[in-house]
Amino acid sequence: MFEEVIETIEWGGAELTLKTGKIARQSDGAVVVTMGDAVLLCTAVSAKFDKEGMDFFPLTVHYREMAFAAGKIPGGFFKREGRPSEREILVSRLIDRPIRPLFHPSFFRETQVICTVMSYDEAYPSEILAIIGASAALAISGVPYQEIVAAAKVGYIDGEYILNPSPNMLLQSKLDLVVAGTESSVMMVESEAKELSEKEMLAAVEFGHKSFQPVVKMIEKLVKKAGKEKWPELAPIVSSDIINKIEKKYKKDIEKAYSFKDKLVRYSMFDEIRESIEKDFSDVKLTSVELTPLQINTAFEDVKYRILRGDILEKKIRIDGRKSTDIRPIETEISILPRTHGSSLFTRGETQAVVVTTLGTGQDEQMIDSLDGDSKERFMLHYIFPPYSVGEATPFRAPGRREIGHGKLAWRALSGVLPSKEEFPYTVRVVSEVTESNGSSSMATICGASLAMMDAGVPLKAPVAGIAMGLIKEGKDFVVLSDILGDEDHLGDMDFKVAGTEQGITALQMDIKISGITIAIMKQALEQANDGRMHILNRMSGSITAHRSTVSKNAPMIVSFKIEKDKIREVIGSGGKVIKEICEITGAKIDITDDGTVQVAAVGSEKLNDAVSRIKAIAMDPEFGQVFEGTVAKVLDSGAFVNYLPGKDGFIHISEIADERIESIYDRLSEGQKITVKIIGIDQKGKAKLSMRLDFDHVAKNDKPRDDKPFRDNRDRGERSNRDDKKAGFSKDKDGNSSSKESNREDKAADSSDKSSSRRRKSPKSEGNSEQASGTVSERKYFR
Repeated sequence: MFEEVIETIEWGGAELTLKTGKIARQSDGAVVVTMGDAVLLCTAVSAKFDKEGMDFFPLTVHYREMAFAAGKIPGGFFKREGRPSEREILVSRLIDRPIRPLFHPSFFRETQVICTVMSYDEAYPSEILAIIGASAALAISGVPYQEIVAAAKVGYIDGEYILNPSPNMLLQSKLDLVVAGTESSVMMVESEAKELSEKEMLAAVEFGHKSFQPVVKMIEKLVKKAGKEKWPELAPIVSSDIINKIEKKYKKDIEKAYSFKDKLVRYSMFDEIRESIEKDFSDVKLTSVELTPLQINTAFEDVKYRILRGDILEKKIRIDGRKSTDIRPIETEISILPRTHGSSLFTRGETQAVVVTTLGTGQDEQMIDSLDGDSKERFMLHYIFPPYSVGEATPFRAPGRREIGHGKLAWRALSGVLPSKEEFPYTVRVVSEVTESNGSSSMATICGASLAMMDAGVPLKAPVAGIAMGLIKEGKDFVVLSDILGDEDHLGDMDFKVAGTEQGITALQMDIKISGITIAIMKQALEQANDGRMHILNRMSGSITAHRSTVSKNAPMIVSFKIEKDKIREVIGSGGKVIKEICEITGAKIDITDDGTVQVAAVGSEKLNDAVSRIKAIAMDPEFGQVFEGTVAKVLDSGAFVNYLPGKDGFIHISEIADERIESIYDRLSEGQKITVKIIGIDQKGKAKLSMRLDFDHVAKNDKPRDDKPFRDNRDRGERSNRDDKKAGFSKDKDGNSSSKESNREDKAADSSDKSSSRRRKSPKSEGNSEQASGTVSERKYFR
């Protein structure tokens, strides 16, 4: 029988429970995390043997959201979970980042952490529970995981910080922040904010760090009760004597390589030094020790680590000769691609991004299927990191976790300054192609995206810039570095990214490679980042200071207006036939919401106006005097049915085909024939009566029947006309209208097929023949 160990605390107004010993007992560590109705199973397993030649720590973290957790069946053909969603990838990264630095530096065994959402409760943040569960599973597993991590989500509403806010609270919050760390320090921060100050952001991190301390204590108690025996102490991969020997012989060569600003030249020199070290240690008789390639590479990296950090801490010298607060040279351009809607080129040192903005309609919005339900996203930002950007020829695969994570960071930085859908109805897609990379490519993406969107005419509330900060820390001595290079990121202790406007921070991301940093270091980093951000925004203003007043000629033009709700069905048509026909004829895209809001988009005013006119004509009630280009749908002995608008038919009597009498209607009309018709009357059921007997000059001047009576049918045709009508089998109705029995039957058949043809409130008449009134509540145009 199994023995289950349970720890429970009251946390943030809810009960948090950790359980182990009952489920997944063959894993090294397994913890079930429960809060409210949210239940997550978190497991940790490490390989029992070292893998030969492994020169990195192969940790993989998987966060999975099972559809059954929310009582759903997955969509798609296979009806099962498949490729991880973007959210699952992002949460996997959130778990990975605070726990990875806490493994023993010599531990290279394959390790896998899996966090599965078994029961979903939207009131409690599953990403926070996953971090807590993963840390607890590792802590009890016995693997060389050195400190306990916990996490918290922080909101900011009406000047108050909120612990683990609900989704509804986040809608009102100026901040959505996740902070993770140990008892003594902060390890990871991920946030989206609405232009908060550095002081407010720092206070939020402090609040979150203080808030999760009870969870750290809780995991410690669980480890004491259920923790497995720790794995044997790991020896260093290579001895300090070997490292000292390499440093003594090659220090000057490494320092010389670091003096070159060009990254590729520097890396080429490092490759030559590494080959020399391998030759030195290939002769065991001379060195008295045989080193593996892994040991040589580890020793070489340690020497580079010492030299780079020593120069910065002692000599205050960086690789490219900059001071700690200096920013690399910046160049910006816009409108670099002629056929795109907006484009920019942002270059900072050896980091460069080509960023393109594309404007679309509501039909282009991203559909999102999650445990919370289906939703749409009108702003997309996609980050691409091709191999050529770092001078490599590696396989070009689908976007990986790093690309998705960097793209989401840029998305967070910019989403808060986008206009609302009412202000700017476009769907916005931004693509950042990193063409060169030597540090801070995600921040270059933010700067380039801000420029490209303003170039496309997107009315941003303010331009946004981003900067990456680094840290070199030895004991109590530390230096915060602005605008770090790739080597400073690789060999440094912190990657601290800050993005925002002149008014405040819109996104913050921090990753730590040591046991953690203090609030004092974070404070200095934020202040230094603010100075750097202001410098970058100033350089960006040299290309464009505000969004263009009009969108590109290559972008769709959009008109938004409203129609009566009971007209929506007529505009759409049976099975979408009418709206599809309008789209095919005009080339426009049309969206209609349940409240009657119509959004029409097309490239070119001619196509746009054509589509708008057709929709308004359908949405209006037919009125006397309107003239249309129609198509003969069916010919009868007594007349013909004419489709004068998509989804609207009327009847033209044989007597209304010409001024003179005609012997056979078939000599004049045939199915599919295009004819010009005028509405001369509306029957009692709201159906149009049509005529080809047009007096355009008279109609244009007076827009009324020749005898000033409501229906043209009532005019006096003379005795000859009456005799002709009787001869042809026509009779007069009580209103004096002339019709045949066959025509009446056809009218009734047509009336019964259109239940929505009852008389409605009429809309004001428009000017001209094609642009019809719609009875709109409002209309908003987005023209060039």
